Amino acid sequence: QGAMFRCSARCCENSAASMQQVQQCIERCHAPLAQAQAIVTAELERFQDRLSRCTLHCNDKAKDALEAGGGEARVRAQLDACVAACGDDHLRLVPAMAKKMKDSLAALQ
Repeated sequence: QGAMFRCSARCCENSAASMQQVQQCIERCHAPLAQAQAIVTAELERFQDRLSRCTLHCNDKAKDALEAGGGEARVRAQLDACVAACGDDHLRLVPAMAKKMKDSLAALQ
C-alpha cells in the first residue's frame, strides 16, 4: 500500500501531465495492489469453501444418523468429532495455502 501511495503521489507531482494522464498514472499505481488483493481474496475464499463443504458433509451425516434412529447425544458427539476433524484437516492446509499466496504475490513484482 505504501508503494501504491508513493507512486500515486509521484503521478500528482507531474505538473506537465493532464488530469487524464494523472488519473491513468494513478490507476497504474493501484493495479498491483488490486491484483494482490484479488489473489489473497480468491485463495481465502477457496479455503473457506472447502471448510464449509466439509462441515456441510458432517451436518448431512448427522442428519442421516438421526433419521436412522441414532441417539441425539451420540449423533451430537459424532458431529462434534467430524467438525473438529474438518478443522484439523484444514489447519494442516494453511502452510501450503500461505506459501501459494506468497509465491503468487512475489510473481507480481
